[in-house]
Amino acid sequence: MLEDFQDTNSKNHLCAVDFFCGAGGMSFGLSQAGIRVLGGVDNAVDCRKTYQANVLGAKYIRHDITSLTAPELGRRLELERDDPNLVFCGCSPCQFWSKIRTDKTKSLKTAFLLRQFQRFIRHFRPGYVVIENVPGLYRRNDNAILIEFLDFLSSQGYNFKDGVINAYHYGVPQNRMRYLLIASRVSAISSLLPSAPTSPSLNVSDFIGVKNGFAKIENGHRDGTPFLHTAAALSGKNVQRIAMTPASGGNRAAWADNPDLQINAYRGKNHIFRDVYGRMAWDKPAPTITTRFISLSNGRFGHPEENRAISIREGATLQTFPTDYRFHSTNLNALARQIGNAVPPALAKQIGEYLKSARHG
Repeated sequence: MLEDFQDTNSKNHLCAVDFFCGAGGMSFGLSQAGIRVLGGVDNAVDCRKTYQANVLGAKYIRHDITSLTAPELGRRLELERDDPNLVFCGCSPCQFWSKIRTDKTKSLKTAFLLRQFQRFIRHFRPGYVVIENVPGLYRRNDNAILIEFLDFLSSQGYNFKDGVINAYHYGVPQNRMRYLLIASRVSAISSLLPSAPTSPSLNVSDFIGVKNGFAKIENGHRDGTPFLHTAAALSGKNVQRIAMTPASGGNRAAWADNPDLQINAYRGKNHIFRDVYGRMAWDKPAPTITTRFISLSNGRFGHPEENRAISIREGATLQTFPTDYRFHSTNLNALARQIGNAVPPALAKQIGEYLKSARHG
């Protein structure tokens, strides 16, 4: 194993460091593309075991990036400065820039992680830099942090392309809009990822359901196997609500006139937040899988026909993690957070393939 690691870490191969790596979606996808992942950096305790179980050969460095020094990282991963074959990926927590209405106070610190990532780029000057994040990061008019970062890349001799893409065009069965930046100081970046033709087999029915190995289960079901086909328990009223919601794409309008089931915030306002409490549709891609996909009240996360929210494994599958990818935690919310925060491996693989083609182009 060590000999293989050293051989693929030679000057003839791209290698990567995955900052804010979480459960390893970016790392896993890059490795599928043939890029050797040297390590992932994250301060999450619960992601360590998941990352190490699936991204083989890579080190998990649990550290707050604000106190991690570039020389220390270099020692731990045996990095060289000015390595043209080194890729730095920075997919930092994105809650601050999300359009989802949440209290931004707790996530304010994460809004400035680009500046921390910048420190490592300045020190090592890798050949390539990749950022994947929510599209809200792309709002240049009110986002001095991104403008500052792009100016920094230019000052360091990087050329780049950035913009908002839909992960659906890259093998992910979701309408998942993401900000993507690909930069290089050693190769010309002529465009963002070439958009693949829309596939007719990127709908929910192509990934989950009985025919895809997902047995029918009740809400609150606990799967003690590594498959984790586990669904959160619903309240009595939520069971009634989803039971009244039409299969395959139905929404809460079906029970809007039921005084016992209608939610006060939505009385007379059925035109807002229409996805909340809705079911996914078999014949359409899923909505964006967020960190709260196991909850009916946080989006269109109802199973297309069963009276429950989608399970942990169904969410992971819609994120394009293979069914043998092992997630470790005893807490359902922590598992959902690992999965929802991840870069979909299918998208990461496409990014890896593009980096390899740019290097040889």
